[in-house]
Amino acid sequence: MVSAIIVAAGKGTRMGAKGDKILLELGGCPIVAHTWRRFDEAGCIDEIVMVVRDGMQATFRELGERYRFRKKVTLVVGGKERQNSVWNGLEALSPGTEIVAIQDAARPCTRPALIAATVAAARETGAAVAAQAITDTIKESRDGRLIERTLDRAQLWAVQTPQTFRVEIIRRALSEVRQRGLLVTDDTAACELIGQPVRLVVSAEPNPKATRPEDLPCIEAILRCMAAQA
Repeated sequence: MVSAIIVAAGKGTRMGAKGDKILLELGGCPIVAHTWRRFDEAGCIDEIVMVVRDGMQATFRELGERYRFRKKVTLVVGGKERQNSVWNGLEALSPGTEIVAIQDAARPCTRPALIAATVAAARETGAAVAAQAITDTIKESRDGRLIERTLDRAQLWAVQTPQTFRVEIIRRALSEVRQRGLLVTDDTAACELIGQPVRLVVSAEPNPKATRPEDLPCIEAILRCMAAQA
């Protein structure tokens, strides 16, 4: 069994919008509804766990009914940090789940083929992540004002979601994070702590995350293209 955890419990403070950024409408429906639809339509996904902020359960139940999503969905309350929300999602998985794909709710352009590719890679390696090679020249600056050095972009990748794992591996990795009292910004960082190899799965098509207001026009254009191709 393959499950998906969609992490929708963040506040989206960098967007600067009133209310919840994942409920902003793009292409005719909220951002999170686009994301939800990708996993509802993905043939490799059997169930979805949606991790939300406490008090938002009714909103998400209404979204599921409005857009007539078909797959079993379990709503779970998130935690203080993303890693706590993922942990709560893992605790809610069906007992038979072998593979779990973890997705940012604010990443609405993920295509089913990419989801399936990360699932296949996780079956083989134990952990996999959608990623794109860095093409810009990358500079390091401690103060955000002055450049200190140039990094070798040939070895740099920007990781995205889904981040997909054998369930026992991500549980063991996040348990290690919790025991050490660490804060990690993504789930593959937890795998690095336990020495678990993570397969890079090339994201050949745009898969942006809605983080700042300037991200929205690009995402809306991609969503229009995806709708036209459907």
